[in-house]
Amino acid sequence: MGNPRFDLGQVVATPGALEAFARNGTDGLELLKRHAQGDWGELCDEDKAANDAALTTGARLLSAYHLPDGTKLWLITDAEIDDQHHRQATTFLLPEEY
Repeated sequence: MGNPRFDLGQVVATPGALEAFARNGTDGLELLKRHAQGDWGELCDEDKAANDAALTTGARLLSAYHLPDGTKLWLITDAEIDDQHHRQATTFLLPEEY
């Protein structure tokens, strides 16, 4: 996956995200790679700056991307859960599933 900038934890997806992947003929791995490398996708500058700060503080991380059919998809990585910078999970989801 290249050089991830943070621990992803367990990677999971909601039913809506899985359906969107199937509809678009993708598995989301390229988006996961972008997220892990700090390419936050289609966020405003303020949200991108919050993610950059979260790499230091251990707060939650959010990325947003569009699939080929225009479906908006979020990736959310939970806040760090311990002093070793472990995160519990990264979730693919549609915004309406939040």
